[in-house]
Amino acid sequence: MSNEKRYALLSKIQSPADLRRLSLDRLPELCQELREDIIEEVAVNPGHLASSLGAIEITVACHYVFNTPEDRLVWDVGHQAYGHKILTGRRDSFCNNRKLNGMMPFPSPIESEYDTFTCGHASNSISAALGMAVAAKLTKQHRHVVAIIGDGAMSGGLAFEGLNNVSSQPNDLLIILNDNDMSIDRAVGGMEQYLLNLDTNETYNRIRFKASQWLHAKGLLNDERRKGLLRLNNALKSALSHQQNMFEGMNIRYFGPFDGNNITELVRILRQLKDMKGPKLLHLHTKKGKGYEPAEKSATVWHAPGKFDPGTGERIIQDCSHEPPKFQDVFGKTLLELARKNPRIVGVTPAMPTGCSMNIMMKEMPDRTFDVGIAEAHAVTFSAGMAKDGLQPFCNIYSAFSQRAYDSIIHDMAILNLPVVLCLDRAGLVGEDGATHHGAFDMAFLRPIPNVTIASPMDEHELRRLMFTAQLPEKGFFVIRYPRGGGVLVDWQCPLEEVKVGTGRKLYDKTFGTDQEKAAKSIAVLTIGPVGNDALKAIEELEQENKCTGRIAHYDMRFLKPIDENILEEVGQNFSEVITVEDGTKNGGLGTAVMEWLNEHNHSIHVQRLALPDEFIEQGTVQQLRQLCGIDKDSIKREIEKRL
Repeated sequence: MSNEKRYALLSKIQSPADLRRLSLDRLPELCQELREDIIEEVAVNPGHLASSLGAIEITVACHYVFNTPEDRLVWDVGHQAYGHKILTGRRDSFCNNRKLNGMMPFPSPIESEYDTFTCGHASNSISAALGMAVAAKLTKQHRHVVAIIGDGAMSGGLAFEGLNNVSSQPNDLLIILNDNDMSIDRAVGGMEQYLLNLDTNETYNRIRFKASQWLHAKGLLNDERRKGLLRLNNALKSALSHQQNMFEGMNIRYFGPFDGNNITELVRILRQLKDMKGPKLLHLHTKKGKGYEPAEKSATVWHAPGKFDPGTGERIIQDCSHEPPKFQDVFGKTLLELARKNPRIVGVTPAMPTGCSMNIMMKEMPDRTFDVGIAEAHAVTFSAGMAKDGLQPFCNIYSAFSQRAYDSIIHDMAILNLPVVLCLDRAGLVGEDGATHHGAFDMAFLRPIPNVTIASPMDEHELRRLMFTAQLPEKGFFVIRYPRGGGVLVDWQCPLEEVKVGTGRKLYDKTFGTDQEKAAKSIAVLTIGPVGNDALKAIEELEQENKCTGRIAHYDMRFLKPIDENILEEVGQNFSEVITVEDGTKNGGLGTAVMEWLNEHNHSIHVQRLALPDEFIEQGTVQQLRQLCGIDKDSIKREIEKRL
């Protein structure tokens, strides 16, 4: 069967305008084709599967009812948007999703006019959509604006800030709450329980809508009277149902919950709500992984399953038993090891227990591990509160997401120098998730803050030793950053020993050539984090090739703050060139710190910084992106050769 025949409807859709030409009774068939297409593509080109499968009907219904791109669909996070991308003219390029120079991993206005706002981090859709709705009012544009947000993202503080402001602004915003009882791991917290218990009668909503239409037609319900009547309505309903609706308490009209995987019913509801005045929220229940049994049964695993056989559902997993472990797994196992010995240790993560491997400790010590939901700022301040009263929190946040907690880091941790270990997973380039997920900025934005120790291990042994050091008495606020993926040591276990804070290591120091040549050229390579392994390999290859003359030394700085001043003094006195290498932004990181110190201590040495450039790096494999940014082994090698 040809692809055209297999996808008889989908193959004819190049834009939502084509979708809107279909009759309503053909939409279930289209949804099935869209599911099959996504499964087929993601099976060979890995990405976010389960979320997109669950949101197919929402996607189709929104594009069917609303006049996109003139009407705005504002996606939250973007994990669920593969169907949206395919329906908006990108089906032919979907095979290049998340690849270098291919389709971007999340919706972005840079890529398509149908992508209305930046996606990647959670909870921003309501605020952004409210801004667009207000803009439409003020510019007299007859435009519908729809925010689509999941129940996991609804736990984020920014979502509540947006909700709080919705009813006080002139807008007709529609918020679609896609409630699948999941974020990546299972959703947690009071909001999740509230949504599970929330049950407003569909018949009631239909009658209320018809009544409001009649009152408007009779001139009895104008916008000035609406809010007062709504408050009375909410009070009466709460009294009759013995249930308070939080959204209607905010003067946001609530409809639901309805079956979000019933395309026919969903189109009917959206058509009813489309031109209704004032802010409103449509609560939909969906099934994450809908239509693909393996993903339905294990939504967490199938959030991003890697390659798999679409027919059998068998995941294609490489044998990694003889390879170094992932840094996250070393973190998880070491944290449990430390927690067994130190009863003050607790673990905190914002909705990423599996992603950061804190689930290892959570399984054995559920009363000492806390998944706080998608709430990074709260995770930091919650950790600080526990630290203030005698506990030793390890708070694990993906580096890119820690940006959302910057004020809490300064105000709630650093000022009091509280003993919190902030572990930044996914630091540096993360690969196919692209610009929104690269942990590029943590060293630069943390370095100016007083009372903070910033360290990055070169390998698994160093990670374990730094974790051990950080939980010792009087260490204060301690940051440890490490990358996504595996390290370099198969034998990763080692004795837990203290590392003196603010000290680096000299790993290599050799001189090649004649005496005269030796005296003329000398380069010190300063690295921080696992990128140091590539630098060491580059230097060792140069030694084997025997093409260079002069002195080459390699220092693993290990600490960005406090930086090892003894190493810097040694470098300042004995070397003519310095190359710094780091998996972080060039502005403000290790290279900047080294230049500042050398200048302030009167060492006139040229410093060549190899780091991420002053721009947002898009998607690709980690190795491809390192080459692009000039921090891979071969780039380091060329830079040394050029200067010797």
